[in-house]
Amino acid sequence: MPCVLLVAISLLFAGHSAFGADACGLSDDGTLFWIGKPDGSAMEFGLAKETWRGYQKKYSNPVIFNVGKDTLDAWPYIHPSNSDGWAGSRAHTFTIRFALTAVPADAMHLIIGQAEAFSASTLDVSFNGKQIASRKVPRGSGSGSGDPTLLGQPEAMVFALPPDALRAGPNEIQLKLRDSSWIMYDYIYVGTNPQPPKTPNSIAEELLPDFLQGPMRDVDEVIFAARALGGDGHWYANFGNYGPEPERKAYAEGAKLYRLNLRTGNLITLLADEKGGIRDPQVHYDGKTILFSYRPGGTEHYNLYVMNSDGTGLRQLTSGPFDDIEPTYMPDGGIVFVSSRCNRYVNCWLTQVAVLYRCDADGSNIQALSSNNEHDNTPWPLPDGRILYTRWEYVDRSQVDFHHLWSANPDGTMQQIWYGNMHPTITMIDAKPIPNSHKVVASFSPGHGQREHDGVITVVDPRGGPDAKNFAQSISRRANYRDPWAFSEECFLAASGDTVVVMNERGIEQQIFQLSEEDRAARLECHEPRPLVPRAREPIIQPRVQPDLNVGYMLLADVNHGRRMDGVQHGEIKKLLVLESLPMPIHFTGGMEPISYGGTFTLERILGTVPVEEDGSAHFEVPALRSLFFVALDENDLSVKRMQSFTTAMPGERLSCVGCHEHRTETPKTDGKHLFALRKPPQKIEPIRDVPDVFDFPRDVQPVLNALCTDCHGYEKTARGGPAAGKLLLTGDRGPIFSQSYYTITINRLVADGRNMAKSNYEPRALGSSNSKLLSYIDGSHHGVKATAHEVKLLRLWIESGAAYPGTYAALGCGMIGNYIENVQVNTGADWPETKVASSVVKNRCFDCHNAPSRLLPLDLADERDVSFWRPSMDDPRLKTSRHIVWNLSRPEKSLMLLAPLAESAGGFGLCYDPKTQQPVTVFADKNDPGYKALLALATTGKEYLSKDKRFDMPGFQPRVDWVREMKRYGILPDCTTPDDPMNVYAVEQTYWKSLWYRPPPDHASSEARK
Repeated sequence: MPCVLLVAISLLFAGHSAFGADACGLSDDGTLFWIGKPDGSAMEFGLAKETWRGYQKKYSNPVIFNVGKDTLDAWPYIHPSNSDGWAGSRAHTFTIRFALTAVPADAMHLIIGQAEAFSASTLDVSFNGKQIASRKVPRGSGSGSGDPTLLGQPEAMVFALPPDALRAGPNEIQLKLRDSSWIMYDYIYVGTNPQPPKTPNSIAEELLPDFLQGPMRDVDEVIFAARALGGDGHWYANFGNYGPEPERKAYAEGAKLYRLNLRTGNLITLLADEKGGIRDPQVHYDGKTILFSYRPGGTEHYNLYVMNSDGTGLRQLTSGPFDDIEPTYMPDGGIVFVSSRCNRYVNCWLTQVAVLYRCDADGSNIQALSSNNEHDNTPWPLPDGRILYTRWEYVDRSQVDFHHLWSANPDGTMQQIWYGNMHPTITMIDAKPIPNSHKVVASFSPGHGQREHDGVITVVDPRGGPDAKNFAQSISRRANYRDPWAFSEECFLAASGDTVVVMNERGIEQQIFQLSEEDRAARLECHEPRPLVPRAREPIIQPRVQPDLNVGYMLLADVNHGRRMDGVQHGEIKKLLVLESLPMPIHFTGGMEPISYGGTFTLERILGTVPVEEDGSAHFEVPALRSLFFVALDENDLSVKRMQSFTTAMPGERLSCVGCHEHRTETPKTDGKHLFALRKPPQKIEPIRDVPDVFDFPRDVQPVLNALCTDCHGYEKTARGGPAAGKLLLTGDRGPIFSQSYYTITINRLVADGRNMAKSNYEPRALGSSNSKLLSYIDGSHHGVKATAHEVKLLRLWIESGAAYPGTYAALGCGMIGNYIENVQVNTGADWPETKVASSVVKNRCFDCHNAPSRLLPLDLADERDVSFWRPSMDDPRLKTSRHIVWNLSRPEKSLMLLAPLAESAGGFGLCYDPKTQQPVTVFADKNDPGYKALLALATTGKEYLSKDKRFDMPGFQPRVDWVREMKRYGILPDCTTPDDPMNVYAVEQTYWKSLWYRPPPDHASSEARK
């Protein structure tokens, strides 16, 4: 490739078009201009980090690229077409503008290199308003993901320009894509060359020799694990068992620990176990000892082991019925790892959670460092001695979008975001420092993360702050690499499937090892390649934990200072409501039912409030090692600003923050004034004693609705109104999963919560009580309905604590019809005779009118009509006629499926009408109609089913056997307990949560801690 072309490409790849002048001419090799780099990748273009989901927001105006002026961010990597609903389902025209000093004398060509195409759309090409071609684009690999990090099928389209296509002065090219779906761009070229440039192959033959003479010159050998993978596609589901099936394991059998000489190719097996599991090897600072996680064949749990680098001296460090994985040596001689000792399950899946722990070098003195409800992963020391790790969390926001890089001291203090928490859709994992730089290399696993951390090798520079998207640079061209290791900014080691590879900074790779046919036949894959070399210890950060205390201390400098705090007046915030995100003892599916409908997955405890001083400062004491978050309240106790990420204080730790959602690169103001809050001792949290700490909707909220609302918003006509005034039902009658009032409040958005949305840091008063319409209906302005102060408090605090339906996790997986186990709908009643008859009635008597989304009726008690069970849109018109509202399983005769089509003269609502003529239609003239009887029979059978498989709020409720089993395993219930034994599940769960609280060890317990 000519030198001038390489120069142009390098300039473009750096983010700018090739020419800086307003007008351009031909280069020596006949190039007029390039946009992008012919490398088979779309990653240099705009939107590549956000992906197609952000297209309409970022490119709300037509795409226009000015050559010589615009950066490549102005040109999106993906060009949508008519079939792409995410871009408006229309043809899109992209425009390129450039100026010529003179019209070239030679024949000119336009070459469009595409990195991938979903289908064969039509591309119309126009120059200066005149169409010169219309052509079907070559179809790519057919991948429907639209992910620019994945390896596509590069193609090129060459267009010969008519002699009059160009002119001196301003020129314009228009590219219109229509008739089908998107393409992704590799490059655009205009010049004299009619031959598409060769796209570099992503596989190189001879990287390793140069690396071994350069950044890997001190490396002779690497170690790595080879193990079989379980069948679960989640990145974290590779140890332990599944909640409803304890005999079913998330891991597979078969593993080896290898040592490979890079210079000779000699391979040594250090450990092999055809029934066991070997993972996460880490080399000691001395280069002679290997730390790893091992599950010997015939056992169920991973524990920490060490051995000499020659395979001798195998020794077990930790033990017990827990999984200890992903260990790393720390400079103080200890080991940080993640472990299932935390006794909790993923809040949106069926597998167990592992969070940060540490122990001494011999496996003793195990201490928890994290209170996370979800996973912590892949801790590793930073050059300054801190731990870098992945934290997954979802405090009132999306469960699949926030798993980013966090840092902490080796004793667990100073837990804070390191990179990415404001930006959803990427799992950032396996991060390790790059020598002689500020940067780290990590796997950016697409979306909710791919199996075993597969992702794009990415370099992150923290100097732009934790929210700087453009400070993360993709290296690999595919998303199938795991466990990257950096020797320099230009030299990387990684595992990929059954191979180990080296890679340079341009994403060119060389395979340096592939597993044998025997290993591949055993379904082994490569993991965690590490150089077997000594390395320098990082600095030791002195411990800040005070083990004799069971509290920590927090200082807020100014609650009014921070991002998205516009409009909040100084002194407006009077106190902080302190909430706790509560661990889950077991779970059964990917959704949240019945905890909420499309909202929170997690129960939240109300701890109380702490005061905010006049200057906006607050200084208070918090319980140690608990997942806490705060809501800023005004003088009326209404929400002003809400955290959507938890914070933790270690025992005795003193934490401070500049403001409310302040930018993490900011430092406190130094105006010489003392904070008012520091004039007093740390304030203790003031409990709110006349409300429950964990709300239960039927127990705590429904009585308020009964007192204030159901006269109008019930099934009967009363002196005040009804039936179902405003088309709202607020009775406590049970539907297939929720009560009708809970479902009605949710879909009518009468409460403002974070939902299951990939969004954080809302504007003031957007979430919680301040923006919840429910409270506006009980202040006297709505038909004179005036709640007492205590009733207002109950509703307000229920909203602030996540607006959950049950107040116990024992409600999971039972007392429902058409719920989900492992994302498959169960207990549908499909085999009931009543279901088949009723479904036929709905089809034959209702579907002629009820055939549009806003009127579509469920065929039975479990029919979702294709509405998502875990992320329904509150704008979906199908919610208004959902199974959750039209079937009444407390009073079957009150089901809207019966009352709406039943004539008023027969006691019905007579609501049916012909949508074409708008004239009333009598479907059921009386209750003797066979169709009416069939629907009533189905609702009655549903009620009878619930009377046996009881819901959490029904007398005689018994939790699932799995819940009881786990409570016994955690030591909360006696071993002799049976699922049929009467028990107060609320009290049992309180005991479970308290069992996880930090308690000073006996030799450290002080009188203060005992308090």
